[in-house]
Amino acid sequence: MRKSLFPVPTVVAALFVIWYAMSVVLNAPWAYDRAKRAGVELSFSELVADTWAQDKPKLPAPHQVAVELWNTTVEKKITSKRSLVFHSGVTLSSTLLGFVLGTVLGIGLAVGIVYNRVMDMSVMPWVIASQTIPILAIAPMIIVVLNAVGISGLLPKAIISMYLSFFPVVVGMVKGLRSPDMMQLDQMRTWNATGGQQFWKLRLPSSMPYLFASLKIAMAASLVGAIVGELPTGAVAGLGARLLAGSYYGQTIQIWSALIMAAALAAGLVALIGVVQRVTLKRMGMA
Repeated sequence: MRKSLFPVPTVVAALFVIWYAMSVVLNAPWAYDRAKRAGVELSFSELVADTWAQDKPKLPAPHQVAVELWNTTVEKKITSKRSLVFHSGVTLSSTLLGFVLGTVLGIGLAVGIVYNRVMDMSVMPWVIASQTIPILAIAPMIIVVLNAVGISGLLPKAIISMYLSFFPVVVGMVKGLRSPDMMQLDQMRTWNATGGQQFWKLRLPSSMPYLFASLKIAMAASLVGAIVGELPTGAVAGLGARLLAGSYYGQTIQIWSALIMAAALAAGLVALIGVVQRVTLKRMGMA
């Protein structure tokens, strides 16, 4: 167990060392410039202390981000507009709705592609081509079009999330539904199984490992889509809004705290899917 757990803290410690070192390197020019204007010379220890305590550093030190996270989560009420928990809840709502829509769309397209030759030849290339369009380019178009027809608020952001999340579900489900070999399919035919029986008894159970792997990717993509969807709307709430406000006012500590919160939210959601995966596959006798 020690051999398996040792690499994790080692890598984390190495990342923190690199982070602290880079914060000194990137923030040093401002520290030297300020010392030059004041007519003083900085020792190395003073330089390090200065670069790790600047109000608007180019790269905030880890402890500065940690303090900001503490102040905006524990020290603030959940209903406060300055609470990262509040902003995470706003982003989470569009993430989950987009994830559900993307999952339903992805599974529906996958079933059609597997069972319909025309869809396989026509739809699948378009599904792949759709992912070559930068989401930053298409997000404002979606917002403008939906606003023109009177749709605003949660749904436009959820649709952007759906746009990013449906693709891995389609690819994973197509692979999963096609995973049974010919011997298994021939055996189903010898039992005079209908197409529906083949789907529910063989193809769908066989696709579960592929589906859950795809859902983990889709969840992370859905969160990215929700954050991107908040940017062109000028949203005042959500992690995307925090990132945008931080970039406007040069609040790099706020930007990094929002990024860390988004990463933690994504990790929690993916871990939740992992728990559902273990329980489901165990009940199906696959674990």
